[in-house]
Amino acid sequence: MTSTATPPAETAAPPGQGRDPHARRFGLPIATCLVMGNIIGGGIFLLPASVAPFGTISLVAFGVLTAGAIALALVFGRLAERLPQTGGPYVYARAAFGDFAGFLAAWSYWITAWVSNAALAVAAVGYLGVLFPAIGEHKAAMCLAALTVQWLPALANLAGTRYVGAVQLVATVLKFVPLLLVAVGGLFFFDPANLGPFQATGQGPVGAVSAAAAILLFSYLGVESAAVSAGEVRDPARNVGRATILGTAGAAAVYLLGTLSVFGLVPHDRLVASEAPFTDAVNAMFGGTWGGTLVACAAVVSMLGALNGWTLLSAQTPYAAARDGLFPKVFETRKRGVPVVGVIVTVALASGLTIYNYTAGSDGVFEILVLITTFTATVPYLLSTAAQIYFLLSGQSGRVHRGRLVRDGILAGLAFGFSMWLVAGSGYAAVYQGVLFLFVGVLVYAAMSARGQRGACGSEDRAERRDTA
Repeated sequence: MTSTATPPAETAAPPGQGRDPHARRFGLPIATCLVMGNIIGGGIFLLPASVAPFGTISLVAFGVLTAGAIALALVFGRLAERLPQTGGPYVYARAAFGDFAGFLAAWSYWITAWVSNAALAVAAVGYLGVLFPAIGEHKAAMCLAALTVQWLPALANLAGTRYVGAVQLVATVLKFVPLLLVAVGGLFFFDPANLGPFQATGQGPVGAVSAAAAILLFSYLGVESAAVSAGEVRDPARNVGRATILGTAGAAAVYLLGTLSVFGLVPHDRLVASEAPFTDAVNAMFGGTWGGTLVACAAVVSMLGALNGWTLLSAQTPYAAARDGLFPKVFETRKRGVPVVGVIVTVALASGLTIYNYTAGSDGVFEILVLITTFTATVPYLLSTAAQIYFLLSGQSGRVHRGRLVRDGILAGLAFGFSMWLVAGSGYAAVYQGVLFLFVGVLVYAAMSARGQRGACGSEDRAERRDTA
């Protein structure tokens, strides 16, 4: 393997794939739903209560984060125009900095995906317990429910990209009905007296914004979703950027309006202690106690949709790396438009982690692993934004109007700063342990690189023997 990489070309579809009724490329609407569905998982249902202790200044933190997320989305859109291939951050890092950087991006993203899938499944069980109380009475039932929540989206993926897109569209629509009910309808019941103080802590404005942002920082993970699946998007050079921007902007609107409405519907002292803020908001709007069931249903649908999208993404990155010899060749296996081995291995690892979570009996193990993913998720972001800066400074962006060049440079700088903020918000422990995960990847890269080198030397020896004969 060489230390410098050329941009990988998208491989041709396997024979017959064009006629496979189960494989279908995503259009702009489905790609947008993929981005929105992956950004908005289940966290939205707890966010208002999580930031309420800081006061309404947390809305300012939301605004700052939204600006950073949109800058990152615009950078991914520009990179997708340049390299419209499956793999997203892996493709960009490898094209700019070589095989090792590409591998680190792929490895980090893969860890993030399958650990996060396990986390989403475990969180979904809590909401399932509201709908079916018997599930929460036994650990075995909870574990089985979490495994079921993981494997249903995996089966949808294995059925083909046609079904992935259909599930993603339906899940996105269903989960946004109650969210929009609160985000938009709640404004008609808005009571400014419920907002509470602008700053509820003794910190200064900058400190309060930073503290609130530390909780909200990871609300926008998933902006790269369309870029990672660029090979499955029709006209990716045009649609990936649009889907990324539309999906991020849509998620931001739901976040901001939803949080603002809940702040105005639920009194501040109750909101700080609330375990289901959207339930309390719906009850305040219409009275009664049916809001809990509605929000639980919405949360389960939201998480199933997020698992559906993240399962696809978790298979796409190792697939792209396997094509270039940086992951085991088996990850390149593809049927019905889906990297099937990547899906199976990912859901198997997530299932193993889920079983461990319910059987280890050690509190906090799962939470620590999830915290690590908040760091590993930022590694591909940093490498991608650095790749964009490299392309701009090296002149590899081609002949570009000076105004656009300056604008792209500013956006890349903002996105890089936003990614660094994500790293800082992960905390020292997460960064330390996340680096250990990366070092394990270095060992895997060494093994794959040595194997590739042996294969190259063997080919040269065989060619030399043929020439001598």
